[in-house]
Amino acid sequence: MTLTLHVNGRDHAVSCDPDTPLAYVLRNELGLKGTKLGCGLEQCGACAVLVDGKSTLSCVASADSFVGRDITTVEGLEHTETGRRVQAAFVKASAAQCGYCTAGLVIGVTGLLNATPTPDRETAIRALTPHLCRCGSHPNVLRAVEIAAGK
Repeated sequence: MTLTLHVNGRDHAVSCDPDTPLAYVLRNELGLKGTKLGCGLEQCGACAVLVDGKSTLSCVASADSFVGRDITTVEGLEHTETGRRVQAAFVKASAAQCGYCTAGLVIGVTGLLNATPTPDRETAIRALTPHLCRCGSHPNVLRAVEIAAGK
């Protein structure tokens, strides 16, 4: 089946089973490798993408459920002011260790700031709960949130 997905500002016609998880379509059909496959159970956050501006896990949800929605991957964040600000804040705060979870965390923070431009620490912690970092970068990620929010 052919689906049309709006990803990073462009429409893409992809041929796939409609039940294929979006993360697989992004990586295998569109070559967008920033969306990582971690647990495959929506429990680690590595697969996060923005859907209509909101952080959404993509490793289980079927690609056909995203037709007609605006999908932004980490590769597309450079085209948004908030995305650029978050990426710069991650660099400034040294908020990456091994880097596997980083793209999902950058998406999560961008989605948070889209919804709440100046979140308090507790709001940031709640918003980032779906994201696991085995290296322990969460304190630096929270600092990146503060930097990106202008605090």
